[in-house]
Amino acid sequence: MAPESVELSIPFESLVDSVTKLHLRDKFRLWELLDEQMADAEEEVWDEDPAVQAEIREARDAYQAGDYVTIDEYIAGRRRKD
Repeated sequence: MAPESVELSIPFESLVDSVTKLHLRDKFRLWELLDEQMADAEEEVWDEDPAVQAEIREARDAYQAGDYVTIDEYIAGRRRKD
């Protein structure tokens, strides 16, 4: 048997009011959930963005050509500047 689902339409102000009444640990749980969902949504947009795809290709080409700095080289360079 398939699980049943219910769609609710909650006014945004009511949602905000409810969130303000949550215990702090529940607010953090909600924050983590929203952060994860927003990150997933951003990744989907980036995957479809031609400009992002061009930047990824450019970065891969630079890497294959050896045009990059390792983290150790970067840190050593930063230390020399300080």
